[in-house]
Amino acid sequence: MLVAILTLVTVHHAQSGVWSFAYRDLLNTQLSSQLAWWLLLGFFIGFAVKLPALPLHPWLPDAHSQASTGGSVILAAILLKTGAYGLIRFAVPLFPQAAAEFAPIAMSLGVASILYGALLAFGQTDIKRLIACSSISHMGFVMLAVFAWNEWALQGAVMTLIAHGLSSAALFLLAGIIYARLHTRDMAQMGGLWRQVPGMAAFGLFWTAATVGLPGLSNFVGEFLVLVGSYQSSVGFTALAALGMVGAATYALLMMQRVFFGAVPEQYKAQHGEMAELDRREWFTLGGLAVLTIWLGVYPMPLLELAEPALQNIMALAARGVTP
Repeated sequence: MLVAILTLVTVHHAQSGVWSFAYRDLLNTQLSSQLAWWLLLGFFIGFAVKLPALPLHPWLPDAHSQASTGGSVILAAILLKTGAYGLIRFAVPLFPQAAAEFAPIAMSLGVASILYGALLAFGQTDIKRLIACSSISHMGFVMLAVFAWNEWALQGAVMTLIAHGLSSAALFLLAGIIYARLHTRDMAQMGGLWRQVPGMAAFGLFWTAATVGLPGLSNFVGEFLVLVGSYQSSVGFTALAALGMVGAATYALLMMQRVFFGAVPEQYKAQHGEMAELDRREWFTLGGLAVLTIWLGVYPMPLLELAEPALQNIMALAARGVTP
């Protein structure tokens, strides 16, 4: 991406005689279709790694499995979103014609991320790696929305980013709370926690429902808007993306069953005894995230109205270079 930025600045200097990294100046740079395509690819690869999108995703499960609970929360809730922000704010407006031509490839990668991320999550036994793989699937919806490039889809992308930030943060917090008590992230070594810690299990069920996209929660609003917007661009991609919601139900409910239902493994029961319930700080943290998730699921208009002017402005910038 740095090479692409420097190339864009050099071309702008050749045309204007001014060295500038200002976004508004670079928007006016005249590029050949071939050069614009390569520069878009540079930006796309840089932001897709951060998102992450297939096939640039393998670092994410490893990063989460090695990170502390706080590190995982920051990574999932905030840092991944910079990739989507960059695509919306810079990549498409700077190279609108190239982005329009590249859209089928990017949307294909988005759908592949949705389906493959769900498949990866289904195959995990480490609870943090499962949540990390689910993030790959959810960010695939964002990739699909960005290159569908209409207001419905972009509003869905913004809502999905916020909703996933809340739900993934809560799930990683929950995984950290369990690890602090059992000293393992292996779901095969868990089970039967519903009877021991009903409060924790209730939050587990809530965030599982959020991951699945239960109506009334913010994740549903985001993914629904993405599907409505992408349907206007491609019925086929939208139909395949909808299958990802089936995959989400599969891996999320499997996680819930393995962790909170079934029998308590005897070796851990003998070693740890009864598991401690959530303390006040944990109740407050998880409860606050749950309130925000319900609020945005029931009444998302404040967020949508806040994002609307900015998205319309970005779409207007991008439209200047797209031929009818």
